[in-house]
Amino acid sequence: MTQGIQTSAATADEFVEFWAAGQSVKGEFRCSECGYGVTIARVLPLCPMCGGSVWEQSLWSPFTRRAAAPL
Repeated sequence: MTQGIQTSAATADEFVEFWAAGQSVKGEFRCSECGYGVTIARVLPLCPMCGGSVWEQSLWSPFTRRAAAPL
């Protein structure tokens, strides 16, 4: 019996595509190591904060706004 371990089956909605440093991209990306965010319209760099080389594309739309932080 496993205690304290939660598992779940991944669904198609949970798929995250990773991008490597050096790939030519356009959009907003977050470092998969430390979460540092960049907006790029060229080649992805190494992360300037941690040196990571793997990026996740951020969900972004010009018609949505970030939810306000609770007071």
